[in-house]
Amino acid sequence: LVPPGLAYIADNIVRRNNILGADAGQRSRWASPLHLPHRSDVLFFAGCGYQFAPQLEVLTATLKKMDMSFVGADFAMRLARLQDRIGLNLTALSGRIFGHGSSAGPLEAAVRVLRRLGVAPGYLHEEEPCCGAPLYHSGYETRFAENARRAYEALRASGAREVIGLVPSCTYALKNLFPVYIEGYDLRVRHFLEVVVEKIAPYRLRFPRQVRVAYHDPCQLVRYFNFVDEPRRILKAVEGIELVEPSWTKGEWASCCGGGGGFEAVFPELSQIIGVNRVRELLEGKPDIIVTHCPGCILQLKAGLRELKMENVAVLDLAEVIAMAME
Repeated sequence: LVPPGLAYIADNIVRRNNILGADAGQRSRWASPLHLPHRSDVLFFAGCGYQFAPQLEVLTATLKKMDMSFVGADFAMRLARLQDRIGLNLTALSGRIFGHGSSAGPLEAAVRVLRRLGVAPGYLHEEEPCCGAPLYHSGYETRFAENARRAYEALRASGAREVIGLVPSCTYALKNLFPVYIEGYDLRVRHFLEVVVEKIAPYRLRFPRQVRVAYHDPCQLVRYFNFVDEPRRILKAVEGIELVEPSWTKGEWASCCGGGGGFEAVFPELSQIIGVNRVRELLEGKPDIIVTHCPGCILQLKAGLRELKMENVAVLDLAEVIAMAME
């Protein structure tokens, strides 16, 4: 009864410790220039969404095309599972051939910002565990609990006492779900935005040029963490940024981008339609840049802009905007 797309993601998490089943080494390429230590009291948790963004972009675009063809997305996902079971991991193979590495922008930016704010995080590199959140949301509760225990052991073995997450879903899992399944859970977990809000007040923020910015609220950031005003306060504090937003579809009432939770793997064509509709809403204020704070939202908004042929509008993660404004 489980949709093939969700079953494919679940298999990858259990067997290869990430949502795509990619080689572990691919996830940490972005961190090479930053020389992040493997052991630290504070760990930066990068998460699958940002680390495998290029591969996810290719996969979701392919699924959307197949879903609109006679083949269908379900057949494609069943075929991918079958190939994986016989030892043909096409995701890992494509990464080695085409060099699809991590999406370095938001990750590097977040680390630079943390360092400027006086936080020196470590990072587990290729040993970073998957949070397993898709297992929980797909109903694989037993598998999620097992994955959570393994992930917790890996995090504590590094000497970490605190984890700073960037992906909203990963951070929610580490902060709110892990304690339900792990007795004596003792990690302090915060989202990157929490740290920024706490420490950024003394800094002067200036964007390199005058721009109009529309902010898209990621569903999980709003509904899990109630971060509605915080991103807007930061953007309004940046010299050179004019915040322009739709009249009502914002904050807790913001429309979904159509991504996240495996939705784009189950309903690819519908996901594309929702993403395009959301981009149309955000374009009401004629922004130069759409800013959001979730890897799934970034992929969906970029795809929506491509569909509408809006090449003059960029999509940036909030971490990238903060990094640029601090420099």
